[in-house]
Amino acid sequence: MIKSLFATRLYQGRLTGIDADELEASCYSIAEDDEAGQEWCEAEGYPGYTSYASLTDLPWRFPIFADIVKQLDKHVAAFADDLEFDLGGGKLVLEDLWINILPEGGIHTAHIHPHSVISGTTYVKLPEGTSAIKYEDPRLQMMMAAPPKKKDAREENRQFVYVKPEVGDVLLWESWLRHEVPMNMAEDERISVSFNYKWVD
Repeated sequence: MIKSLFATRLYQGRLTGIDADELEASCYSIAEDDEAGQEWCEAEGYPGYTSYASLTDLPWRFPIFADIVKQLDKHVAAFADDLEFDLGGGKLVLEDLWINILPEGGIHTAHIHPHSVISGTTYVKLPEGTSAIKYEDPRLQMMMAAPPKKKDAREENRQFVYVKPEVGDVLLWESWLRHEVPMNMAEDERISVSFNYKWVD
């Protein structure tokens, strides 16, 4: 008998009733007006634009983001139920929500989201040829003597998994899961909205 242990779960859902054109326009409007965010990106050598270090109140600024958060709350609750979290008397609440605009040639290197429980992204604009999101087996650093995997290995046995989302998709994962966005090979910009949820009593 062979069974799987210590599963890494990835949740995929959809936003409903959100005007994709309005959301895209809102992202560009915020990016254009956010001088502090632009300065941070330039100082840090960050490709394109992110509101991560500059804005913490997107749902207050634009009602469409408040509508998105209402849906994200439900998706996160469903994922937490699947993960069988015992939250006691606490709950998972939104901690951060930010815009990412990745130009041609831009890349988001591998990282985790410390101090959060659930992280995720929803997708606003994905031009043809744009990059997927890449997830890394969290045990990878302990596989010093392991042979490489077969090219046709089952997804759950691979060391890296690439997920190609569609506009309106919501992807959720536990915040310790290392992930990255490979280089955007499309001529147009790739837009996403990322977020973290924390556990509060």
